[in-house]
Amino acid sequence: MKSLLKIGKYLAPYKLVALFSIGFNILSVFFNLLSLLAFIPFLNLLFGDVEPVLVQPSFELSADYIKALFNYRMQPFIVEYGQRGALLFICLTVAILFFLKNVFGYLSRFFMANIRSGVVRDIRRSIYRKILVLPLSFYSEEKKGDIISRITGDVQEVEWSIMSSLEMLFRDPISIILSLGIMISMNANLTLFSLVLLPISGLIIGKVGKSLKRTSSKLQIKMGELLSNVEETLTGLRILKAFNAEASANEKFDTINGQYNLTMLKMFRKRDLASPLSEFLGSIVMVALVWYGGNMVLDPAAKFSGGDFIGYIIIFSQLLNPVKSLSSAYYNIQKGAASTERIDMVLDAENKINEKPDAISIAGFQDKIEYKDLTFAYGDTEVLKNVNIQIQKGKTIALVGQSGGGKSTLVDLLPRFYDPKSGAIWLDGHPITDYKIKDLRSLMGIVSQQSILFNDTIFNNIALGIENPTMEGVVEAAKIANAHEFIEKMPDGYHTNIGDGGGKLSGGQKQRISIARAVMKNPPIMILDEATSALDTESEKLVQDALYKLMENRTSIVIAHRLSTIQHADEIIVMQDGEVAERGTHDGLIAQNGVYKKLTDLQTFA
Repeated sequence: MKSLLKIGKYLAPYKLVALFSIGFNILSVFFNLLSLLAFIPFLNLLFGDVEPVLVQPSFELSADYIKALFNYRMQPFIVEYGQRGALLFICLTVAILFFLKNVFGYLSRFFMANIRSGVVRDIRRSIYRKILVLPLSFYSEEKKGDIISRITGDVQEVEWSIMSSLEMLFRDPISIILSLGIMISMNANLTLFSLVLLPISGLIIGKVGKSLKRTSSKLQIKMGELLSNVEETLTGLRILKAFNAEASANEKFDTINGQYNLTMLKMFRKRDLASPLSEFLGSIVMVALVWYGGNMVLDPAAKFSGGDFIGYIIIFSQLLNPVKSLSSAYYNIQKGAASTERIDMVLDAENKINEKPDAISIAGFQDKIEYKDLTFAYGDTEVLKNVNIQIQKGKTIALVGQSGGGKSTLVDLLPRFYDPKSGAIWLDGHPITDYKIKDLRSLMGIVSQQSILFNDTIFNNIALGIENPTMEGVVEAAKIANAHEFIEKMPDGYHTNIGDGGGKLSGGQKQRISIARAVMKNPPIMILDEATSALDTESEKLVQDALYKLMENRTSIVIAHRLSTIQHADEIIVMQDGEVAERGTHDGLIAQNGVYKKLTDLQTFA
């Protein structure tokens, strides 16, 4: 039931719709039972089990009053039209009552559909929004395929397993309560006997349900592994083909797919056991009830007529259906509980990049950036150790060093993609944690080594995050980035869709689109993370020219792979093993004959 409580918060906006659905459910159950009860007094009259009532009975809240009143109303029909005519009247009455029951049943499901679809939409929206706000450190420990599985398969499982059970949970308890009330009024002893048997079957059903939840949880985990494998295959398809690794890839996929198949098979077998098991247990209860009630009919002292007994069995049969439905709903909820837990792992994940309640706004960059005694670690592994750097406004600072030296981590800390283990980054006299995160990031433009583009038009990729962008502004940004010429030659110009990850563009074209996006943002601080390292010579020249234009009149932090591109930086900082090994100008560092000199010699030799 914890799963229902977790889903309950999403039901709150649909309270009015839920009330309509419950109300129509009550009416549907009422007319269903009324249509069945209409047969009981008539059967008694037909079998001669009761004397005709010739005087209208006095009103009282009891089953006897309802029977007497029905007998009194039916007597004229039997006298005037005979028993066959009265039977026809009853049949027409029951048909009308069944019609009303189904009309109200449809209206209940009509409103329930709004709840089912709306709650699933809201859950998926909550997951997506949480995905956007969680820090990058969360995704370094999670598989992308598993996250995709949670927003697709797990949410769909909630819709199938839990939301589909809501109608039963709204309708069946009402039906059970009303049916039990009627059964108690008809024969309390017989009802007590049935209530002793039903919980026993419920315990058996509960044990199977718990087993089903465990299997369903394993199934969702396997689905995450399967999607992760497919995502990795699509990302690395070029490498798999180049290294003739299709066979090993197939073998790995077949292993995961086979494990998923076996787990699914177990779940199907347990789930499919639910219906026949509950039906068999219900039939055992029914047989015991017929034996016990039949003995009461045969005993004159019990004063329980054959017509009453038949009517009682009919009502009890109506009780079995909702009980069976509730057992199925229980199975479904147990099956969906595993998915709600996986969804909650994302929704309840701690966002370690928190904004202070009294965070201040910042509209521009005025003075300097300072890294003060900054230390950062991924888990237990320290990547940066007591780093102290000062960057004045308008200066270009280059970060160089071997891979793994902490250069990218150093710049990722500035827009608060991560927070340091100790120490702080100050900007214009305040720690960056004092500022509103959105304002802080609006000061920065980032061009990374890997061009991150989206399956959209060139226009929308350049104008990403800009409110009300104009074509003139986008074209101007593209011209500065040396991208306008090739964009114009595209089939639909700026409205050309560039495919998944910009797959329709070359490496140089993608990078120039990324630069145009940074130009469009027009930030005072630029972060360039090895922006030309993956390009050929011609593309590098065009991109480098675009970068020089981008860096004009801006504070720039450049991570350099090719040292020839940063010789004119105001300061070059050499990182080694997470620490500042050397700092100075190009000529000054060459003169020191240290780490930087060795790096330049290696590249010159290469």
